[in-house]
Amino acid sequence: MRRRTPVAVPADPTLGDLTPEQRLRRLELTVTRRLDGLLHGERRGLLPGPGSEPAGSREYRPGEDEVRRMDWSVTARTTVPHVREVDADRELTTWLLVDASPSMEYGTAELDKRELAVAAVATIGFLTAGPGSRLGAQVLTPYGLHRVPARSGRTHLIRLLRALLAAPRFGGPDPETGRTTDSAGLAEALAAVHRVANRRGLVVVVSDFLDGLPDDPRLPAAWERPLRRLSVRHQVLAVEVVDPRELELPDVGLITLADPETGDCREVWTGDRDLRERYAAAAAAQRDQLRRALRRAGAGHLALRTDRDWAADIVRHVHAQRRLALAPAGPHRGGTA
Repeated sequence: MRRRTPVAVPADPTLGDLTPEQRLRRLELTVTRRLDGLLHGERRGLLPGPGSEPAGSREYRPGEDEVRRMDWSVTARTTVPHVREVDADRELTTWLLVDASPSMEYGTAELDKRELAVAAVATIGFLTAGPGSRLGAQVLTPYGLHRVPARSGRTHLIRLLRALLAAPRFGGPDPETGRTTDSAGLAEALAAVHRVANRRGLVVVVSDFLDGLPDDPRLPAAWERPLRRLSVRHQVLAVEVVDPRELELPDVGLITLADPETGDCREVWTGDRDLRERYAAAAAAQRDQLRRALRRAGAGHLALRTDRDWAADIVRHVHAQRRLALAPAGPHRGGTA
């Protein structure tokens, strides 16, 4: 009797599958230079000492102060030697808001939306890591909002990523706390980030942004106002996670569509060409509505798809931001027409 060769069953994506090391290393140099250019000297630090932010002047103390720190303009006005006081630049603090709600439990490509969100978190964590830089997270789950305190180090990042990968999927009570589904939404989660992010830094929101998006495009999204509050104080990046089946329907006959948030089901005949065209038009209008809401809120926008090379999309986004940062200021900044 011939023995059958066992068929290998593909395993769930691991941390290594979601974070290609070589591509991240190449990208890290690019993003680090960009972040230094944007953040260096842009905001006042908290720690007194050598730095780039001016903090006033005081009288010169012989034997204590360095001559190279002399404030010659104040010295000339007062005829008394003065030295400059400066504040040390603050290290970057990054807060992540990761959407792990039921709508993220969907995917028709190699990764589902939630796994792609973890990949985005891994990339951002590696690229913003540095001496003294800290990373914190708020995770929006069906069972409530889970906070991960801001800490530094690669070990902390790896622990956060493994916790996201191992977090319970939607269905039944939380196995850890026994709690059932909570009603917290994206707007409440953004407000929670605003409360904990008390230092100026970087805020990254990873979500599909479907929660709180109204049917009427003339109305603001429920999360637009709290997102605008965050962008006033922080640099905000909105990472939109999309699956291709959310943009268009294939012709595969009769299918059953289920709303992961409410559980409502509906049978749809995808052989209807007019139905597929209306679906694609509605999806495109919804994405335009989302882009306008993010622009009004003052957030940067990075769209990632489960059927595309997400690392390449991040590279393109970073290079585009670098070009904007290095672009000429224009005639109103002292240039010529």
